[in-house]
Amino acid sequence: MIDFSFSPEVEQVRLKVREFMDTRVRPDWEATDEKDRDAVVRTIVKLRGVARKEWNLWLPHMPAEWGGMGLGPTAMAAVSAEAAKVSIGPFVLNAQAPDEGNQHTLLHWGTDEQKEKYLGPLCEGTSRSCFAMTEPEVAGSDPTVIQTHAYQDGDEWVINGHKWFISGARGAKFALLVARTEDDPDLPQAANSCFIVDIPSEGFNIVRDVETMSGGHNHCEIEIKDLRVPAKNMLGGRGQGHLLGQYRLGPARLAHCMRWIGQAEIALDMMVDRALKRYSHGSILAEKQGIQWLISDSAMELYQCKLMVLHAAYKLENGQSFISEVSMAKHFVANSLWRIIDRAIQVHGALGYSTDTPLAHMLQQARWSRFADGADEIHQMRIAQRTIAAYKDHGSTKTATGDLPL
Repeated sequence: MIDFSFSPEVEQVRLKVREFMDTRVRPDWEATDEKDRDAVVRTIVKLRGVARKEWNLWLPHMPAEWGGMGLGPTAMAAVSAEAAKVSIGPFVLNAQAPDEGNQHTLLHWGTDEQKEKYLGPLCEGTSRSCFAMTEPEVAGSDPTVIQTHAYQDGDEWVINGHKWFISGARGAKFALLVARTEDDPDLPQAANSCFIVDIPSEGFNIVRDVETMSGGHNHCEIEIKDLRVPAKNMLGGRGQGHLLGQYRLGPARLAHCMRWIGQAEIALDMMVDRALKRYSHGSILAEKQGIQWLISDSAMELYQCKLMVLHAAYKLENGQSFISEVSMAKHFVANSLWRIIDRAIQVHGALGYSTDTPLAHMLQQARWSRFADGADEIHQMRIAQRTIAAYKDHGSTKTATGDLPL
C-alpha cells in the first residue's frame, strides 16, 4: 500500500509549526523594520527563545542528543514548508541554511573534539557558520577546478585563495572552507580537502557583502592570504573535500526545495485570494478563464513539487540512492517557484509589482534558486547522463525516472 499521509506524530508537529508561525512569528516579524539589522537580530533572538523554551520547536533536523527533535527528511519536508511561509521561520527553529547543512556535515564527519568545539555551539544557537567553496574565477558548479590552495607546514596548513558569495560569513564564528591540497590526484574529485576555520583569523579577510538584485544579504567576498589552520582542523580525510561537499549539498538542495514549497504555496494562496476579491469587466477575476489557467498551472506545478520532494526525502531517509531525484526536484521546484510567484504578481497587477505585498521581494529572492547549489543546466546535464546510462545498463530508463513501481 502506498500511503501519502504523515504519521499522527509528524502531522502534530507540522500543525504545531504552522500555529507557531501564524500566531507568534509572523506578527512579530511584520512589526519589525527589516532595514534595521539590530531590530531583526533582536526579533530572531527573542523568537528563538520562545521556540525552544515555550513551544519545544528547536533543531527539528538534529538528533535528540544534540538538543534536536530527531526528525527525518520526510518529516522535515513538512516542517520546512510550514516554517518557510515566514521568511525568518527557519532561523527561528535553528534550521536555516547554511547552518543546517553544516550541522549535518559536522555530525557525520567531525571528530569528537571538532563536534564539541563547533557543532555544540551551533546547535545551541550561540554561534553561526558558513560554507566557503564558491570562487569568482572558476565555475561554482565544478568544484574540481577550485583554485584556493593549501599546503602543509608542520602542524599547520597555509591557505591562499579567493572566495565569494559565501552566505552567512559576516557574523559567523567559523567557516567550513574547501581548498585544493593535492596537485596531481588520480581522480579530479580527490583534489580538495575541507578545513574548519575560526573567524576571525588572520588571513581570512571579508572584503564585502556582495550586493544582489534584491539587496545585500550577507553573501560575502573573502580574500584568503597566508591563512594558517591547525592540521587538527581538517574536516574529514585529506582529499575528501569533494566527497564531503557532495554529502552536504545533496540533502541541502532538498532542504531548499522544502522551503521553496512554503513560499510557492503562499504565492498561490495570495493569487487565489486576489482573484476572488478583484472585480473587473463584469465579474471577479476568479471567473475569467485566463486567470483560471494561471491558477491551474500553478496548482499542478505545486502538486508536482510536493510529490518530487516527498519521494526524494523518502529515498534519502531509507538509505536509497537519491542523487538523481534530488537533482530533478531541485531543478523543477526552483523553476516552479519562479513561475508561481510571477503568475501571482500578474494577477495582482500593479499591486503585485509594488512593495505593498511581499510578492515583489519573493520574486527577487526566487531568482537565485535556479543557479544556487548547481545551475539548472548542470542538473539537466546530469539528469540526461543518468537517463542515458540507465538505458545502456538496463535497456530501460525506469531507474532514472524515480525507479517507481509503475
